[in-house]
Amino acid sequence: MNISIYPGSSSFFPGNTPFGFYDNDYQFQTDADKVVTFCARRLGYPIMEVELQDLNFYTAFEEAVTTYGNELYAYQVRDNLLSIEGIPTSSNLNHATITPSLNNIIRLSQQYAVEAGTGGNVNYYSGSLTTIANIQDYNLTDWAISQSITGGIEIKRIFWQPPPAVNQVYNLSVFSGLGGVPAVGSYGLFGSTGFLMYPTSLLLQSAQAVEMQNQISLADYTFELINNQLRIFPIPSYDGGKIWFQYLSLKERIDSVVGSTPTSVTNVSNAGYSNPTYTQINSIGRQWIFEYTLALSKEMLGYVRGKYSTVPIPGAEVTLNQNELVTAGKEEKTALITNLRLYFDDTSRQKLLERRQAESVARQFEISQVPMTIFIG
Repeated sequence: MNISIYPGSSSFFPGNTPFGFYDNDYQFQTDADKVVTFCARRLGYPIMEVELQDLNFYTAFEEAVTTYGNELYAYQVRDNLLSIEGIPTSSNLNHATITPSLNNIIRLSQQYAVEAGTGGNVNYYSGSLTTIANIQDYNLTDWAISQSITGGIEIKRIFWQPPPAVNQVYNLSVFSGLGGVPAVGSYGLFGSTGFLMYPTSLLLQSAQAVEMQNQISLADYTFELINNQLRIFPIPSYDGGKIWFQYLSLKERIDSVVGSTPTSVTNVSNAGYSNPTYTQINSIGRQWIFEYTLALSKEMLGYVRGKYSTVPIPGAEVTLNQNELVTAGKEEKTALITNLRLYFDDTSRQKLLERRQAESVARQFEISQVPMTIFIG
C-alpha cells in the first residue's frame, strides 16, 4: 500500500484539523501552510523526505496553539483564583482585566469572626433556662434536644453575673425627671423641679465600696462549663430564675463550609477561560507556537520512522533515526514548556510589584547621588 507523504507544498482548508478550534481564524489559515513549510524544512526537506502529510503538521499546529493557551490561562487562574472565585461561570475572562478583590479574603476570614463573636457566616442564638432551687448542674445538650435543635450546640457565652454595683448605690427607677439621672435633693427654680447630680468621684467610690463588700461577704457569681455541662455558683436558692446564654448550631457551622453555587466559579476547572484567539497572539507567543509545532512534528516523524528500524536498498541497508527524533522532540517540548512557565512566572502580579519596588528603590538611590547646592541669597 503506497501512502503519499509531504510533497513539498500544502493548502489549508477549514476542517483539516482534528478539533477545528481555529480553522475559521483568518490568521491561523494564513500561518498554517507557512508552519508546514517551516517544519518540513527544519526536518530536512527537500534533501530528505519527510514521511508526514500536511494533516499531521496541521494537527501539531493546532495542538501547539491550544497548549500555549492552556499554559497561559492556567497561569491566569492560579494568579487570580481568589479574585474570580464566586463569579458566574459564563463570564468570558480571556480578555478581562482582573482587579484584585478582598471579597474572598473576607469570606475566608469569616471563620475567625464567628469565633470572636463579631459576625461571620454562622449565626449566634440566644437561649435561657430556668433555675431550680438547690440545683447547681444543668445539661445544655438536653436543653438543645428539648428545643428540637439537631446536630448539637456550642455555647459561646453565659450571662451569669451579679447586678452591677452601681445599681445598689441607688435605685435609678425613682429618678424619672431626667430619665434616671442619679441625683440627691431637689430645688425649685421658676416653678420647675430639678435634681442635683452626685459628684462623679463620690459615685465611683460608692460603687467600688459596694463591689468590694459583695466580693468579701456574698457568694461569688461564676460558672463552670465542660462539654455543655453547666455548673453555676452560687447554688440557686429559689425556683424561676433565668440564666441566659448565647450559642451556635454545630449543624449550621458544618453547612457553612460548602456553599451551593452551581453557576459560579468554584475551582480551576470551571473558570471562565477558553481557547485563545489566534489572531490576537503576539509575535512572542507565535514564535513559541512555531517551535512547539516543530517539536511535535519531530516526535511524530520519529514514531512513523520507528515502524521500520532499517530500510533495505540495493546492496545495503539504511538505518533510520527514529530514536533520535523521538528523544529530541520530547526534550524540546519539555524545555519549551519550562521556559514558558518561567516567563509567565516572571510576569506575575507578585513579580511585577517586586520589580516595581526594586526600581523605585534604585531610582531614589540614583537621585540621592545628585549634588545638593547651598543657596546663598
